[in-house]
Amino acid sequence: MTEAPKLKSGRARSGEAGSVRTLERGLSVLSALAELREATLTQVAKKAGLSASTTYRLLETLRQQGYVEWEERSGLFSVGLRAYQVGAAFSERNSLLSAAGAVMQALVEEVNETANLAVLRGNEAVYVHQVEASQLMRMFTHIGAAAPLHCSGVGKVLTAWLPPAEVRRKVGDGPFPAYTPHSITTLAALTRELNTVRGQDYALDDEERELGVRCLATPVRAASGEVVASLSVSAPTSRFPKKNIPDMLGRVQAASEQISARLGWRG
Repeated sequence: MTEAPKLKSGRARSGEAGSVRTLERGLSVLSALAELREATLTQVAKKAGLSASTTYRLLETLRQQGYVEWEERSGLFSVGLRAYQVGAAFSERNSLLSAAGAVMQALVEEVNETANLAVLRGNEAVYVHQVEASQLMRMFTHIGAAAPLHCSGVGKVLTAWLPPAEVRRKVGDGPFPAYTPHSITTLAALTRELNTVRGQDYALDDEERELGVRCLATPVRAASGEVVASLSVSAPTSRFPKKNIPDMLGRVQAASEQISARLGWRG
């Protein structure tokens, strides 16, 4: 004789309902933040239709899990890398990662150097995809690692097209950390460098973050023309001398333009 299913107590059902309600509120906060891009606690609470105290508790929980980031200097919240990774799992045809994967693989097979794709998250450039080369000595970083904006190729590309006030808010007034003797350490020097990056449509990390390593980065654009990512190739200076920059630039730019075209850019 089949045993009848046991009914859960009212207290258990109440607890489950409370958990579901909390989850719903947490998702509404994350959705509000995604629309706002970067916002204060008050702005997120207003957008989500919740009290400031409830919104803060939810944001703090999401921050601890990596779904939200908080920039102490500005007091602004933004969507975190973990949320990006979850979203990336739902890979649509024209999403950034699916648009970039095959193109990056072809680029690495062509130049035999490691290629990386980075996006802007808060005040850092975060690597979201990588294709390694077969070289014995190869330049690589792990997915989710961050690079400073002032002395990395991807960081300079991702900030070059931002309004000056936003650049200053993200990097501060300086002086910036000097990773090598070649690192940019002042806001004035960085401003000049970003002007150059915009003018030439690429950035070079010429041993600025690590001695003996050169990195060339180009912008990836969405259909609107907005720079949404940066594609880069890094190599030891012994394999990537300055005389090879024009040739490497042509190859990396062609790849970034292919990715951009897959995202709908027609520039």
